[in-house]
Amino acid sequence: MPSTLAQVYTRANQGIRAPAVSVEVHLSQGLPCLNIVGLPEAAVRESKDRVRSALINSGFDFPDGRITVNLAPADLPKEGGRFDLPIALGILVASGQLPGEVLENKEFLGELALSGHLRPVRAVLPASLACKETNRALILPEQNASVAAMVSSVTIIGTQNLTEVCAYLREKIHIEPAKADQNGCKTHYPDLSEVRGQEQAKRALLIAAAGSHHLLLFGPPGTGKTMLASRLPGLLPPLTESEALDVAAIHSLTSSAMDTVWQRPFRTPHHSSSSVSLVGGGSIPQPGEISFAHHGVLFLDEMPEFARTALEMLREPLENGEVVITRAKGQECFPARFQLVGAMNPCPCGYLGDSQRNCRCSPDQVRRYRNKLSGPLLDRIDLQIEVPSQTIQTIMEPAVQNNDSEETSSEKLRDLVIKARKKQLARQEKINCQLSSRELFEVCALGEKEKGLIARASEHLQISTRGLHRILRVARTIADLAGSPEVLSPHLGEAMQYRQLDRQSVQ
Repeated sequence: MPSTLAQVYTRANQGIRAPAVSVEVHLSQGLPCLNIVGLPEAAVRESKDRVRSALINSGFDFPDGRITVNLAPADLPKEGGRFDLPIALGILVASGQLPGEVLENKEFLGELALSGHLRPVRAVLPASLACKETNRALILPEQNASVAAMVSSVTIIGTQNLTEVCAYLREKIHIEPAKADQNGCKTHYPDLSEVRGQEQAKRALLIAAAGSHHLLLFGPPGTGKTMLASRLPGLLPPLTESEALDVAAIHSLTSSAMDTVWQRPFRTPHHSSSSVSLVGGGSIPQPGEISFAHHGVLFLDEMPEFARTALEMLREPLENGEVVITRAKGQECFPARFQLVGAMNPCPCGYLGDSQRNCRCSPDQVRRYRNKLSGPLLDRIDLQIEVPSQTIQTIMEPAVQNNDSEETSSEKLRDLVIKARKKQLARQEKINCQLSSRELFEVCALGEKEKGLIARASEHLQISTRGLHRILRVARTIADLAGSPEVLSPHLGEAMQYRQLDRQSVQ
């Protein structure tokens, strides 16, 4: 007597989490119909037509009678076509066409075509991470297999169609577990040695990379601000396995495949981007650019042109490393530990203080332009660096003569960054930008000379308490790069030089 009840395990998609879902299929007497319950969205309700055609076209019998499919837990919203494969397998087990014991210790994901072929789905990496905790194998479309296989110690089986899945479950064929795509481990970043001149800005990039400090570049158009910003990911240490999984998990929410998963993200949203696209949101909470830049760099070119409301929404994520989005349908917390790099002109026309062209802006226009960046937001940006115009001689000078190719190559500077970060992790188990106020004063114990220096600078520059903490963090990073166990006056002096917008506002 065939069983009329089947249970198949799968995973839903809720933010960067993959809650467990049990697909319960019951076959009973009555008029032929297929009902799906358990808070299904439209795409899930439509799966009954896809599943019926897929079963018939794969050579299976679609059972006559009343079929009830329950997606438990009932109060968890279900969306997408990811439940097609588990529903089809549940019907096969309930109708006796497939033994129920073959589903033990396995989970299934996949959208079915009418022909029975499997189509890729989104957010497979969170499901793979969840399978690692339950010690179950994951069977899913072949196109998703290499991404899901990034999680070690999980058996990932990639299949092409429903017939192949059933043959594998009956042990009629053997499918090798999928392996992560090794091509994604190769990273390609533009090299800093390609930028001529701008030595102070290059030094600021090195410090920003070593301590994961936020950076603002300001100067006339065409001076290399964008080139400098695009070189920052190449100075950062390679992603660890845990960081790469975090990055890939977020990107898998919007894509069924991932390229260069081991490369640090570099996101460059346009200045017309809305608050939702930048921070995240929607009726069903989705991540924004700050989450897609997690463990990477968020570059805001023409920063004052962004909507002020969008910029102000960055303040909390810059401090907390996450963003919490609350909507009527639920609340989601997305990681957002990114490194902010902004670029702006010194004035609306762009040539204030330029030695080559005259500025046409009035003092009121300059003030209104700079006021688009609020004081609280600027306080959270550790390094504020001017990128001035370069002379033709500097630009045309061969790289060999000024040693740019050697001294400022990304590979050589990355080694310095890695050494500095190792010192930070050995000393405080976190990098300098993540130090709390209490931890900061413990690792930056200043002598009397250094205390007097920073007190005078704070009074002269009118630096807030938060700005003071930023200076101390940068000074600690400069000391780490110099190999000094203590923060000395030269380190503090250099850190203060990187608050150039503060000095100009006071003047």
